[in-house]
Amino acid sequence: MATAEQKLHISEFTNEPFIDFSKPENRKRMEDALKKVKSEFGREYPMWLGGQKVTTPEKRNSTNPSRPSEVIGVFQNATADMARQAIEAAHKYFDTWKKVPAQDRVKYIFRAAQIVRERKFELNALVCYEVGKTWVEADADIAETIDFCEFYGREMLRLAEPQKLTPMRGERNYLTYIPLGVGVVVPPWNFPCAIMAGLVAASLVTGNTVVLKPASDSPTIAAKFIDILFEAGIPKEAVNFITGPGGAVGDTLVTHPKTRYVGFTGSKEVGLRISELAAKPSPGQIWIKRTVLEMGGKDAIVVDEEADIDAAVEGTAQAAFGYQGQKCSACSRVIVSEKVYDAFLQKLVDRTKKITVGPSDDPNNYMGPVINQPAMKSILDYIEVGKKEGRLLTGGKRAAGDGYFIEPTIIADVPPKARLAQEEVFGPVLAVIKAKNYDEALEIANNTEFGLTGAVYSKNPEKIRKAEEMFHVGNLYLNRKCTGAMVGAHPFGGFNMSGTDSKTGGKDYLLLFLQAKSVAEKVN
Repeated sequence: MATAEQKLHISEFTNEPFIDFSKPENRKRMEDALKKVKSEFGREYPMWLGGQKVTTPEKRNSTNPSRPSEVIGVFQNATADMARQAIEAAHKYFDTWKKVPAQDRVKYIFRAAQIVRERKFELNALVCYEVGKTWVEADADIAETIDFCEFYGREMLRLAEPQKLTPMRGERNYLTYIPLGVGVVVPPWNFPCAIMAGLVAASLVTGNTVVLKPASDSPTIAAKFIDILFEAGIPKEAVNFITGPGGAVGDTLVTHPKTRYVGFTGSKEVGLRISELAAKPSPGQIWIKRTVLEMGGKDAIVVDEEADIDAAVEGTAQAAFGYQGQKCSACSRVIVSEKVYDAFLQKLVDRTKKITVGPSDDPNNYMGPVINQPAMKSILDYIEVGKKEGRLLTGGKRAAGDGYFIEPTIIADVPPKARLAQEEVFGPVLAVIKAKNYDEALEIANNTEFGLTGAVYSKNPEKIRKAEEMFHVGNLYLNRKCTGAMVGAHPFGGFNMSGTDSKTGGKDYLLLFLQAKSVAEKVN
């Protein structure tokens, strides 16, 4: 019997290639896309509730962090009643959507991936403007969006097949995976397309219905992706799109008795609140809600005395300051053996001083703005704390321009238990910590409440093996930077306060959106 993959003639999964912006034709296409997207600034976007467009009297704007006076999109300000309406509508449609054959759901998701691929430059440009990602960072975000759709589609075809069980004499027995129900998706602004689309695609392809509440800093990208899903053939009733304040709308979505699970990526504080709210049953609730939580990090790169120092400097600079340090995987601590500490620091400062900061739509800038005014204030406050705890080597203040620009900042001699070494800053601020030896460096690396990503630079195979065993993170990288997880190759998710170790882009991920039903029939 042909498998689902064979019926659909599916090739093996490969990651979407990145755009080479050094080629003049690609540079021209990106410049044209930036102009096109800019011409659509200020457009209003509706919500989608129960398959219908909905607007509200009160609006909220999404703005450009490189030029805060520019309004990217105008959005609706939903009420708690609208949030309840969204869950009820999704719950009502679940009985229809779950019966759609898995192969058909997969076809829709593959079609969505193809539409994203065709509009890659336009979506890159929107990511540049709305969240301040540079060309290269925006392109990685959109490529990952395509990867999630392609990977999860293939995974659903595998999981849709009858699962092999131990045969029982005199019985016909099998196991099948079935969807859960209504999923509330609460994505972050820092991977505004990839993480949002990954959570939505995983939910839909497994047969669940969705209520998507995008981050308030990146609703335009989410609105565009919803349009792409509809164009790909996903019924409008299967995805509800709601925008509004996190408190009133978000809490209502999480606590509703018909919400079956919550997929969230964001801060530790909000993640723990969702976990707490979801754990308490609401009147009329007949299940234990499931939560898929990806939270913060305080990620460390360990530089051993036997490391390639130049490689370690480059990897640290990229991981600390790529996308302004606004990745949960960003390197915010570098722990360096005292024997190479001074040499490493000098090279790292020299490398960091070459970083250009400015509007993210200008390809000459390596760093763009941080996401908003409160983020900028919080980061600058942390820098002031860091100046008291350690020694400022470079950066330390706001950079020139109208946007939320902050200089790439390095603070050395930070004690391992200092605030700057323990708390998530989520900005371009790197704490440098001196370790007596490799064992102490690993101890320091493990001394926070987080456990998301980490990296070790060393040429010593025994030390590398020791890191594999001792470094307690969900994603460990050896002799490379601690950012840049690729779908399929690096299933992503962390330990401790970094979340529920969901392993996005991995073989286990879709099981979080499914439940297993075991069937046994007595036969003669």
